[in-house]
Amino acid sequence: MVGRWRKPVASMALALAALSAAPAMAQNKTLTISWWGFNGDKLEEIILKPFRAQCGCDLVFETGNNADRLNKIKIRGGGGVDVVYLTDSYSQLGIQEGLFQPVDRAKVPNINGIYDIAKEPQGKFGPAYTVGRVGIIYDSAKVSAPITSWNDLWRDDLKRRVSLPGITTTAGPMTVLVAASKAGVDPYKDESAAFKALDQLKPNVVKNYNTGSELVNLFSTGEVSVAMAQDFTLAQIQAAVPTVRWAELKEGDYATLNTVNIAKGAANPELAHQFINFILDPKIQQTLAERGVDAPVATAVQLTPEQASRWTYGQKMISSLRRLDYEKLNAAKTDWLDAWSEVFGK
Repeated sequence: MVGRWRKPVASMALALAALSAAPAMAQNKTLTISWWGFNGDKLEEIILKPFRAQCGCDLVFETGNNADRLNKIKIRGGGGVDVVYLTDSYSQLGIQEGLFQPVDRAKVPNINGIYDIAKEPQGKFGPAYTVGRVGIIYDSAKVSAPITSWNDLWRDDLKRRVSLPGITTTAGPMTVLVAASKAGVDPYKDESAAFKALDQLKPNVVKNYNTGSELVNLFSTGEVSVAMAQDFTLAQIQAAVPTVRWAELKEGDYATLNTVNIAKGAANPELAHQFINFILDPKIQQTLAERGVDAPVATAVQLTPEQASRWTYGQKMISSLRRLDYEKLNAAKTDWLDAWSEVFGK
């Protein structure tokens, strides 16, 4: 998935060296972006080249996964980058660590044209620029009765046919929320009941997966017929197993948001605001969705049914999503890791 960079990539060391050596005016024309580095060629064409032309600035990058990049920003006391892309779980950690600054909505007018769920997902800090979901996928050729509820994961006919995301993945902690709902308890107040329900689910679980490619392989080889999954895996799995379907759950799917924040020590906060406004432009969002990069949050984006089928898209679908309290979830994770090991590490 990691795209090949063509033009703008520079190592962080080079970027910082350039910043320290350049005159003040040039420093004000450099925006440093922390992100994953996926889809590099497409992002260069759709976002970076036109933004560079608009701002007359240089763009440099720090790339890596959520945890590594957030840790670097923490070590630097919130400095070293201007704009920070993270999943909402990690951006919540950054907010709690005091690593980001509020985003001035008056300087990002395109926020007014995005779905409510994306405008202020974590208060006064950064908006979400794309939205996804976590639900259940199943092979309709092998599962006779359609799956319509999270509680169906416990069905007797699904014994040794299910895969769950590992607890350290983005979707992993949501397994505890699902189990708590099955047990009828608050996962943050009665963790033991939630994990007892997970233990009851264990006979149905063949294997827990940690990457999307691992899940694709499990379906391709026929090892599993059902999985709790993020929607970005669906197209790849359907390419291998066309009879796989996304379950329509009566309780709704869980929302996953990717956010964009401004670092507390950003050297160019004005330019950072301009960049965030740029990526929320409906035309940019339309192109990103059509080219298979990200699901749109701009309400003005119009997709064909075929284009929309791969995304979390449209008011009806987005309004049905269940939001997570990542402040509570992040605080509970350590205890959940131990309890998870007790259930699935045996």
